[in-house]
Amino acid sequence: MLRYTLRQLEYALAAQDCGSIAKAAEKLGIAQPTVSAAIAKLEDQLGLQLFIRHHATGVSPAPQARGFFAEARSLITHARDIERGTESAQATVQGELSLGSFTTIASAFAPKLIASFTAQHPAAHLKLEEGPQELLLDGLGYGRFDTVLLYDIDLPAGLEVRQLATYSPHILLPTSHPLAKRKRLPLGALRDEPLILLDIAPSRTYFLRILKAAGITPRIAFSSPSLEVVRGLVGQGLGYSILITRPHGDRAYSGEPLAAVPIAGETERGIVALACRGDVRKTRLLKVFEDHCASFFAR
Repeated sequence: MLRYTLRQLEYALAAQDCGSIAKAAEKLGIAQPTVSAAIAKLEDQLGLQLFIRHHATGVSPAPQARGFFAEARSLITHARDIERGTESAQATVQGELSLGSFTTIASAFAPKLIASFTAQHPAAHLKLEEGPQELLLDGLGYGRFDTVLLYDIDLPAGLEVRQLATYSPHILLPTSHPLAKRKRLPLGALRDEPLILLDIAPSRTYFLRILKAAGITPRIAFSSPSLEVVRGLVGQGLGYSILITRPHGDRAYSGEPLAAVPIAGETERGIVALACRGDVRKTRLLKVFEDHCASFFAR
């Protein structure tokens, strides 16, 4: 006999998502003491502390509860599939899927990806959160995300990774730069030029690794975790950058024209991928979403 109930799991997941038991109770439409008591009883039944309580600032998942939250979210999703009925679940893709996306991939691809998926599956609801790789991997570990869209660069073991598309990095220059009209440009031609570095993991180590492979120790003039700040600094003629993401329309936010020049010679390419925990059973919704992503990037 199970020592816990699905309702207890729902309460715990709501508290994790909201970062507060009070906010979880408000979201669920029930009294706060009911949620607190259910979570406390669940912790007692499992013999596991699920949350760290912060005075007046809410709760955060306890490190030892990482596996619990991922498994609990998967269990609740499967339970909802059963509740909808086997026949209905086979005919209609429905439910909620939480997607985490690397910042630069989110701006370039996520809106169109989500719109195309929900157009095909209107009964499905996608939640999107963007951020750096460490946030995505941490959220995946705690079950906050069902899957994450990111670059297949320096990923830890234990993930199931599905590669979607491969992109070559390019050199970004202001159009006024003497080398901006070149069809291809070796990195060595910029050896003495100042670098504007996209300073967000794993992009930082990836781009520096490309330069190191070309025998270049860059002179970093500016660094920023924002793709558009990097593009803006390049647009002002303050240096060059190496990027993968290339928005439609080669202009900075402030209007300066930019030139994206392919790199001459072989360079390490960037691979966009979907990753999920390898130890959690996939829901039907997640499987259908993965296939949609593969078709989307293939197009």
